[in-house]
Amino acid sequence: MSAILPAAEENSGDLWVFGYGSLMWRPGFDFVERVAGHLVGEHRSLCVYSFVHRGTPEHPGLVLGLDHGGSCDGIAFRVAAKNRISTITYLREREQVTSVYHEVMRPVLLESGDQTVNALTYVADRDHVQYAGLLSKTEQLSHVLQGQGKSGSNRDYVLSTVKAIEAEGFHDEDLHQLMLALSSEPPGAWKRHAPTGLR
Repeated sequence: MSAILPAAEENSGDLWVFGYGSLMWRPGFDFVERVAGHLVGEHRSLCVYSFVHRGTPEHPGLVLGLDHGGSCDGIAFRVAAKNRISTITYLREREQVTSVYHEVMRPVLLESGDQTVNALTYVADRDHVQYAGLLSKTEQLSHVLQGQGKSGSNRDYVLSTVKAIEAEGFHDEDLHQLMLALSSEPPGAWKRHAPTGLR
């Protein structure tokens, strides 16, 4: 499977994982260290249609991916070597349900500024049917308002992620604006902005 990175499990020692979305507030795996980190070369983007966790194929939600260009502030988790394989297995089951991400290793500068680690993270596959690309604010709002999947509502996903980002002292202007729009919309309001379907 092209989206899987064999090197992630072939290497030994502690594993670093870079979280930029829900992993920031719900990692779901044991770790021994949690520290803010900065990744250069990709940016956080609401660019992935969700068919499982926060939506369905009929009513897709939107979730975050790393997309080409820019940079991203997030959280680097250090996982003990003994938990390396089980953590990778867990992340693949969680993130790769439909193989919409490329599993990659990326250099992440830790907040101390004097240490860079090679961290496992997930970059959006631009050739995948679920890659949404750059949507308008209205399209984003429509999909997030309608999104409901096995992990809950898309609205809760976005609000929880923005809360986690701001708690770390980061700022993401696009997500912050979307949060404000979501806060002003009552449940069911997505019907006024009904999505026109996948592009």
